[in-house]
Amino acid sequence: MSPSHDAEDRFSGRFQTEQVLTVAGGHFVHDVFSSFLAPWLPLLIQKLSLSLTLAGSLTVFIRIPSLLNPLIGVLADRIDMRYMVIAAPAVTAVCMSLIGLAPGYGMVCVLLSVAGFSAAVFHVPGPVMIARVSGSQVGKGMSYFMAAGELARTVGPLVAVAAVSLWGFEGSYPVMVLGLVASALLYRRLRHDTIHCKRSPHSSVVKTWRAMQHVLIPLICLVVTRALMVASLTAFLPTFMVAEGQSLWFGGAALAVLEFAAVLGTMVSGTYSDRLGRQFVLLAAMIASPILLLIFLVAPAWAVFPVLLLLGFSVFATGPVMLAIVQDHARGMRATANGIYMGVNFLVISGVTVLAGWMGDLMGLRAAFAWSAVLALLGLPVIYFLPQRGKS
Repeated sequence: MSPSHDAEDRFSGRFQTEQVLTVAGGHFVHDVFSSFLAPWLPLLIQKLSLSLTLAGSLTVFIRIPSLLNPLIGVLADRIDMRYMVIAAPAVTAVCMSLIGLAPGYGMVCVLLSVAGFSAAVFHVPGPVMIARVSGSQVGKGMSYFMAAGELARTVGPLVAVAAVSLWGFEGSYPVMVLGLVASALLYRRLRHDTIHCKRSPHSSVVKTWRAMQHVLIPLICLVVTRALMVASLTAFLPTFMVAEGQSLWFGGAALAVLEFAAVLGTMVSGTYSDRLGRQFVLLAAMIASPILLLIFLVAPAWAVFPVLLLLGFSVFATGPVMLAIVQDHARGMRATANGIYMGVNFLVISGVTVLAGWMGDLMGLRAAFAWSAVLALLGLPVIYFLPQRGKS
């Protein structure tokens, strides 16, 4: 390891709470706007007379720019990343807020594509900035960052509905002010702070993969084994509850409980991984979540919400820990490594969501949920192959 890389890793020796909360706050506002599509989809269908196929394809446009994550990571390792993060909440807010004014399907696709690119630009360097100001408590910093995102996905639909209630769908664009204010505050707080990584002009996706494959390969295996469980729960939990004879309200409440527990799980797991070790926390979460999912499938109605609290807490607890592992070992190429990891994670989750739906059609959602729990247990031996913190 070169002296410059050692110096980089010692740059922030303490946990800088103010800076961590600044970046996490930007993450929260950004993801509030990126979650507008789902609650506004029925309005778009009505306004533009969209088929369900066209309506479903809109999600692709906001997510497809994530394929560029590795290349964005290379760019972020070569230039000052602050201004990417500063601008992203404003860009995403403007694009998402203008959807109601879009005259046709094509313009909606353009707006979603720009918002998706802005989201990718934020989420690749964002965790790297968090790592730089978290000192030796990288897991704690990642917990703050990811908890902000999970909370935003809970609050975002409420903000979207409130905007339509106040101004109507086509007049809801003033809500973009929240994103503009967030970017202004980020600019004020970050423009003079040197919290970007040491520039690595020679970083590349290939070089980073070669240097990081001993970390990235086990992490990708873990992503694959748990992806079906995550995709099944986030995409089909309300549908499953309705199919089991519960009301649509009950199904929506079940998803809300799961998301609320995810906020708690992401907040706690990274912090405790700093103290107890990354592998220990990963092992505990990946043992608990499949077992809790199987318990959920046989639980009586009165026990559904308590089990979902524990399930949401454990199934999403791995996220901050995995991000922290990437940052622990990606010295000198943190943004590129994070871009590779997040790009693969996007591809896997997107593909597995389709697979989860196919399994639900083939064998029923109950059986699909059960199989997702069994497959998640196959990832347990992979944890052994993850390098210890601080070792390469």
